[in-house]
Amino acid sequence: MSKLTPEILLRAYAVGLFPMAEHRDDSTLFWVDPEKRGILPLDGFHVSRRLRRTVRSGMYEIRCDTAFTDVVRACAAPSPSRDDTWINDEIISLYGDLYALGRAHSVETWQDGELVGGLYGVSLGAAFFGESMFSNSRDASKVALIHLVARLTQSGYTLLDTQFVTDHLTQFGAVELPRAGYRELLSEALDGSATFHPVLSQSELETFLQSITQTS
Repeated sequence: MSKLTPEILLRAYAVGLFPMAEHRDDSTLFWVDPEKRGILPLDGFHVSRRLRRTVRSGMYEIRCDTAFTDVVRACAAPSPSRDDTWINDEIISLYGDLYALGRAHSVETWQDGELVGGLYGVSLGAAFFGESMFSNSRDASKVALIHLVARLTQSGYTLLDTQFVTDHLTQFGAVELPRAGYRELLSEALDGSATFHPVLSQSELETFLQSITQTS
């Protein structure tokens, strides 16, 4: 793959592609176009009773777009649950450029002034492409995801692309679509328009929590 630019990256997202590295120390990137694509339907999002209590407890402070590069680097770092990641230095730099252009965003979970979890992704039209998440404290990434979906819903997004489906995401309602079905949803979302709003009031969060399905 030739040297990527933010503009090339956005054009790739618009046709359903995204880049990965084989591992974090590999300087080579390749395009990925899964036969089965993961999405998290915004109208089918659900949260367990326990996680709702965690969100409402205020044990975590949620910020957006205040530590974007720190979130990406944390997602790239090895953890007890993964020895390696697909996020190399070029990806960290590229998505930092997208953030500077207002095309990438982070949702950050803070506790006692320390960044303990979060996620980042790319915004294009009314589509949000979730890239990766990390957690150094119980439920920190899950709380970030709930806040992300609340903001996307509030802001008029219609598609949350998760790339793949994991057990972590299945509990919230993530599903797989065949490539053709995904591209149809992507086309519709790109015809739309949404603006990511980093601020969500407590009343807006509560309204969101009451609007979605509760699981046991």
